[in-house]
Amino acid sequence: MKKSRPIHPDFQFLLKYKDHELIDLFCDLRQYILDLYPDSNELIYHTHALTAVFSISEKLSDAFCMLPIYTNHLNLGFNKGALLKDPNKLLTGTGNLIRHIDVKKSNDYRNPKVKALIIEAIDFAIKDMDKPTKSIGATISKIKKK
Repeated sequence: MKKSRPIHPDFQFLLKYKDHELIDLFCDLRQYILDLYPDSNELIYHTHALTAVFSISEKLSDAFCMLPIYTNHLNLGFNKGALLKDPNKLLTGTGNLIRHIDVKKSNDYRNPKVKALIIEAIDFAIKDMDKPTKSIGATISKIKKK
């Protein structure tokens, strides 16, 4: 069994206010992504959503996916989803780059089609990266403290 990475205290403080089912789903999906790419850096934000972003470097521009948690739902977002092949038409959204999959239960992401899409996003991010990373497997808080 792979070692679990703890959730950053800044993120945990805000996460505890979410619905328990949403928290459980987030934690499972987060671990699923970390199992697929353990060296990913996790950038955490609190803007319109509480968001964990997974990147091959310490930069948002090198991110391959994200987990925004809204009031009543969670998405598996792909930062450059519009550039992915997506042969199974899993991704939704109309933005220039970002696409997502609605997540209501673990079957929405724990399947071979989504796994292949996440791996494709990781591979795309690695090929698209402009400079080597300074951080590997780090959690970096971008949450402003009040």
